Amino acid sequence: MIVKHESIEQMDLFGSIDLSAPVVEVLNGVYYEQASGKFVSFVLGRRHYEWSAKNCTFDKEWQEKTKRERAI
Repeated sequence: MIVKHESIEQMDLFGSIDLSAPVVEVLNGVYYEQASGKFVSFVLGRRHYEWSAKNCTFDKEWQEKTKRERAI
């Protein structure tokens, strides 16, 4: 689609995209799964690896921050 305004011609590159459609966020990174009490890593929205919070060897500060900010 080409939009003309006076002497300027501009292409509408995103005219075919439905901007009213809801945006679906794909999970990437490590999250804390409250139901199971596990840390879970996701890659492109797919569950990749999980480990128990009880046996986690990562820094305690990181664990608490992840539990607070990235709980699912």
